[in-house]
Amino acid sequence: MKTNKLWWLMSVMIPLTMIIAACATPTTEAPKPPTAAPAQPTAVPPTAAPKPTDAPKPTEAPKKFIFGLIMVGPKEDHGWNEAHWVAAQDVLKNVPNTDLVWIDKVNPADRPGVTIEQLSDDLVSKGAKVIFTNSAEFKDGTNNAAKKHTGVTFIHISGDAVLDKSAPANVGNFMGRMEYGKMIAGCAAALTTQTGSIAYLGPLIDAETRRLTNSVYLGAKYCWENARGKKGTPLKFEVTWIGFWFNIPGVTLDPTQVVNGFFDKGADVVLSGIDTTEALVVAGQRAKAGKKVWAIPYDYIGGCKEAETVCLGVPYFNWTPAYQKTITEVQAGTWKQSWDWNGPDWKNINDPKTSHVGWVDGKALSADSKKSLDAFIADLGSGKLNLFAGPLKYQDGKDFVKAGATADDKTVWYTEQLLEGITGKSK
Repeated sequence: MKTNKLWWLMSVMIPLTMIIAACATPTTEAPKPPTAAPAQPTAVPPTAAPKPTDAPKPTEAPKKFIFGLIMVGPKEDHGWNEAHWVAAQDVLKNVPNTDLVWIDKVNPADRPGVTIEQLSDDLVSKGAKVIFTNSAEFKDGTNNAAKKHTGVTFIHISGDAVLDKSAPANVGNFMGRMEYGKMIAGCAAALTTQTGSIAYLGPLIDAETRRLTNSVYLGAKYCWENARGKKGTPLKFEVTWIGFWFNIPGVTLDPTQVVNGFFDKGADVVLSGIDTTEALVVAGQRAKAGKKVWAIPYDYIGGCKEAETVCLGVPYFNWTPAYQKTITEVQAGTWKQSWDWNGPDWKNINDPKTSHVGWVDGKALSADSKKSLDAFIADLGSGKLNLFAGPLKYQDGKDFVKAGATADDKTVWYTEQLLEGITGKSK
């Protein structure tokens, strides 16, 4: 019975479910209102690709300004060439972004057959924009090299090509007025000598060496007669020329032998006119053997160091101001050809920035002699004393400067002979 009822119930429910399912509508989400179409992006012109020139460049180091130096002797000769070498090193320290190319020992003994023209070609190939040549014998070679390398400035030191108008437009000259330094040296010798005999060790003979020898003699004679009151007593003054700026064995006289000869003949002070230190060395040797002798070297501020106990002092060149002036003017494009004869700064003759010629007292100079020498220097600097005032005569009796006159620069520069009173050859 139970079974029949269940069957009946199921038979009723199944058809009813099917009818309901057929009549029902499926449930769906209500449609959303349409949204606005997305806005179109504003057109932007395409950016141009950067050009290669717009890209940042790597920082480049500024190009070095190269200068050249050609020296007649070794760069550490404690004399002429070392003074130039020191100036070149000062330029490297004081003038930014400079560099140096150089060669020394340019002379017939060390570099036979080598010419200034050849060496200049080499330095120019290495970038030199200024070339300094430092010996009188380099005049023609410097001029010839300048004619070939017209874009390079050449400075012939101690030369006169600008003065005599033989220089190409790119050649200049400068020299220090060492005449004053030599006068001071001569005075120091005369204040010290006990024998009244002074000797001068000369290089080769030319106008430069004659005027410097004469300057020593004028300073010595003045201080002998005035500071020491020896006007009635002749001062002996002898010069011997070795034949070059320094010893070349088999070519020149041996300076050591020459100096020993001076001392053997009675001189007790020897002044050097050559580039090296033999006069001072020999004097030091003699002093160690008990002799009372003295010497005065030349050119280089440190010249007394070879034998300080016999050194009365040293007249020296300070080339740094002239080197730096030349290089900075060439860099700036303001350099102009000139012949410059640069003197001491009389406010301070040892000022390294301003004085082209100086004097350093040596340890052997006595306190009394120093006082007299300082007064002499002061009179030169003030103009109170002019030792190129006449009357002055050459060895042959010809007037160098007439009475009442004063020698001008050209007369002094082109000195033709040694002065009356000097023993030694003029030519």
